[in-house]
Amino acid sequence: MAGITFKNVTKSYRNHVMVVPGLNFEIKDKEFVVLVGPSGCGKSTTLRMIAGLEAVTSGEILIGEKVVNNVAPKDRDIAMVFQNYALYPHMTIYKNMAFALKIRKIPKDIIDKKVRETAAILDISDYLDRKPKELSGGQRQRVALGRAMVRDPAVFLLDEPLSNLDAKLRTEMRGQIIELQRKLEATFVYVTHDQTEAMTMADRIIVMKGGEIQQSDTPQVLYDAPDNRFVAGFIGSPEMNFWDASVAVEGDDVFLEFCGVSIQMPRNRAAALKSYSGKSVMIGIRPEDIHWCDSNEKGSGIFSSNVAIVEMMGSELFLYLDFNGNRVRARVPARFGIRSGDKINLSFDINKFHIFDEQTEKTIEQGRPGGA
Repeated sequence: MAGITFKNVTKSYRNHVMVVPGLNFEIKDKEFVVLVGPSGCGKSTTLRMIAGLEAVTSGEILIGEKVVNNVAPKDRDIAMVFQNYALYPHMTIYKNMAFALKIRKIPKDIIDKKVRETAAILDISDYLDRKPKELSGGQRQRVALGRAMVRDPAVFLLDEPLSNLDAKLRTEMRGQIIELQRKLEATFVYVTHDQTEAMTMADRIIVMKGGEIQQSDTPQVLYDAPDNRFVAGFIGSPEMNFWDASVAVEGDDVFLEFCGVSIQMPRNRAAALKSYSGKSVMIGIRPEDIHWCDSNEKGSGIFSSNVAIVEMMGSELFLYLDFNGNRVRARVPARFGIRSGDKINLSFDINKFHIFDEQTEKTIEQGRPGGA
């Protein structure tokens, strides 16, 4: 078993800067977990504490059933893949992959078998006699993965391994890493600031900010039911639209007033908002939940807007709109043929509004998936 457990783990430095104020979480055996968040949120520090490259200030880290706070990195049954590959430039690919086994005094025939089997899995058999500088970025990243694989670790730690690759290679490598994890049936802990990587690769995502966990759940739950404004804004591309709004209650009817318009909320959502009567809230809606309407359509919830910028994304258009002096992002099918300068009608999917407390920035309807 190679699960990982953090119990009240803190990390601070000599100047008393607290990087991680207290982490409690568990990663299950054979789970693919992605730590995601902006630069400086503590995700790489967390990964390095698992690896033993950073000392824990207080608390306990367990790998399996064993507390590893004072266990040397080489004895933790982990392998780490770095952002910059960390290959030895003077060694061949074969020697790079064999090095860790050689210093553990593994017999040569076993080393040879492991290296060649791993190279075949990663499709780098033809490069074993080359030096790292003779390989492309994607090939070097596969070598770095192979060097970790030959050790048969229980846990793989990957620190932004794709950030040096171009967009096409990143997409290819994402798929290869997912397949690799399934083949190896190992625990993978992956750090990235790229929420697209997190959404496409993870069994579970841990969203961090300021050294603290904001939410931990499956990609779909994070997308549909974010716990707070930070998670809502960090997950999803293009980013969710946010506006300040006020709540007006008239009998059993509840209205959200924002951007110069007023929208009546459906009865199944009104109850949670009644206590906010006369107060300000923050509302959010994803670009795909703002719909283009035919110019002849009329009715409540349909508003006109001017198109400022159009980004062609193949089958979709990303629209940047001027809505009563407010910038709005929408995502519509390309077949509509909308162009910059057009005036179009929009409708908001009211059931997909996310509503947050203005002070705490936490969702007012905890656990409610969009559209439920």
